[in-house]
Amino acid sequence: MTDDLLYESRDGIGRITLNRPAARNALTFAMYERLADLCAQIGADPAMRALVITGAGEKAFAAGTDINQFRTFATPDEAIAYEARIDRVLGALEKCRVPVVAAIAGACTGGGAAIAAACDIRIAQANARFGFPIARTLGNCLSMSNYARLAALIGAARTKEVIFTARLVEAEEAQRIGLVSEVLPDHAALMARAEELAALLATHAPLTLRATKEALRRLREAAPLPDDEDLILSCYMSRDFREGMDAFLNKRAPEWTGT
Repeated sequence: MTDDLLYESRDGIGRITLNRPAARNALTFAMYERLADLCAQIGADPAMRALVITGAGEKAFAAGTDINQFRTFATPDEAIAYEARIDRVLGALEKCRVPVVAAIAGACTGGGAAIAAACDIRIAQANARFGFPIARTLGNCLSMSNYARLAALIGAARTKEVIFTARLVEAEEAQRIGLVSEVLPDHAALMARAEELAALLATHAPLTLRATKEALRRLREAAPLPDDEDLILSCYMSRDFREGMDAFLNKRAPEWTGT
């Protein structure tokens, strides 16, 4: 796994690269854990001032969780543990002491879109596409915290429309609805702007940035989230989820039965 997620730091700025370009940077469980560990490591280092997260190449920021990670799911506990893992990793990203910039090119879907949503600033290349096409692919669902995070960014009505239609939001629309703050014409411009933003953030008062980031996180979490285990199990333990996985891996259209 050592090369699947790359990390370097220079001048108080950390850089994480999701590095599985042949798999559109789809995340393994080990990559998720490494991401959480790095967020904790960076947060504990007073010399660090900003973090940039990106995907290798121009085809994808990250195309979600690697489907092979789901193939062994057999019990309710495994389904609950998966969503709990994702919540813990994204929580570590949100709680990271420094501001996090997501530099997004290409597909940013599923777990990749969830990571981007948990970052503080999102900028995109013109070829970026965002979404959670799970109603078309696997037939699973998001955790309650991921629904809340997405709704906080784009609103409940648009969250439902995007997930129900399983469409991908193009970069221009993403900027218009506030999902990203800037759209850059090509990959070189994207990465140059990410570095420029991180360098700017590194010169600003770290306590102000930290307090603002944490205050907004607390505001979103002020109301306790309802339980979601019944929703998770209704999807992950279903025949449809097995059908979705098989159809995805065999490149055919799934036949949904609602069971």
